[in-house]
Amino acid sequence: MTKALDGNVFPLNQSDAVICVDMGTTNTRVWLVVGKEIVAREGASIGVRDSARTGNTNIIYRTLKELFGALQAEAQSLGHKPALILGAGMITSSLGLLEIEHVSAPAGEQELAQAMRQLSNAQISELPIWLVPGVRTGPAQPEIADLSDVDVIRGEETLCVGLMHLGMLGPHATLLNLGSHWRAITVDGSGRIASSFTTLSGELIHAVQKHTVLSSALPQDRFTELDFPWLEQGRAQQKMSGFSRALFCVRILEQKFRLTPLQLSSFLLGAVVGSDLTAARENHKLGEKIVIAGSGAAAEAWKQFLEAENRMVAVCDPQAVETAFIAGLLRLAELAPYRSV
Repeated sequence: MTKALDGNVFPLNQSDAVICVDMGTTNTRVWLVVGKEIVAREGASIGVRDSARTGNTNIIYRTLKELFGALQAEAQSLGHKPALILGAGMITSSLGLLEIEHVSAPAGEQELAQAMRQLSNAQISELPIWLVPGVRTGPAQPEIADLSDVDVIRGEETLCVGLMHLGMLGPHATLLNLGSHWRAITVDGSGRIASSFTTLSGELIHAVQKHTVLSSALPQDRFTELDFPWLEQGRAQQKMSGFSRALFCVRILEQKFRLTPLQLSSFLLGAVVGSDLTAARENHKLGEKIVIAGSGAAAEAWKQFLEAENRMVAVCDPQAVETAFIAGLLRLAELAPYRSV
């Protein structure tokens, strides 16, 4: 059984080895880090969507045990002994390892470090596990009228801390993270997370690819290329006839106009990105500069649309995102107050 403990992270020496973990909706990634260098990594296509589907967290426990065990074996072969495990993301949700209450925005690295929690679970690992809470925006006691201002994130707060610590994200900027959920996280003038805006667009695209009548029309792998004229056509159709109708137009374009899978996936992305961009803009969720965490066709589509609005845009590739996430975990562990455990 997992239980939270009292105490705080102990100071980490430059040569200490730690295990870092990022659990998302569909994937879990773990790293063996020595100092600030990644020396080994493991991953699994398991996330909290699987515990939601099965109705229990057994699959999460098994996956973490296997991944931590694999990294500890690699650490031993390299002459390292991990001191602790640092984690963030959906691992702190009710569908993860231990549910931890969100910190209220505005929240920066100090607030997040103060709210880190330690837990012990010998069934998963003998190492102490330290987890970073997510961030909640909106009123503490929201009413229905406040719904557009209420949002929650888990994992992106750590990525924001790392990006800011590395100088890749600054005040009044917005991080646009394109995972299973698409999130626009805005940083205030003090470098704290001020608000976030989440959609299910990543999961929606996957569901449309795999589980709708459009499956035969679309590439079955992740979209990596764009046909820019058809991207614009998708956005225009979404504006004219609505989001759901634009999705069905993919079927019409396949059947009656014989478009290629690349043209059809670009049309679909145009509709999805166009819809999300309009919503984010109208809800004032975009800062002076946009930093996109992602790659492939979705990131390029966002970049195209944002630059057309004369916004400053920078794209972080997956390697930079990985580096920043780990930097965020290490930074928060460094800032956490030190008391004996």
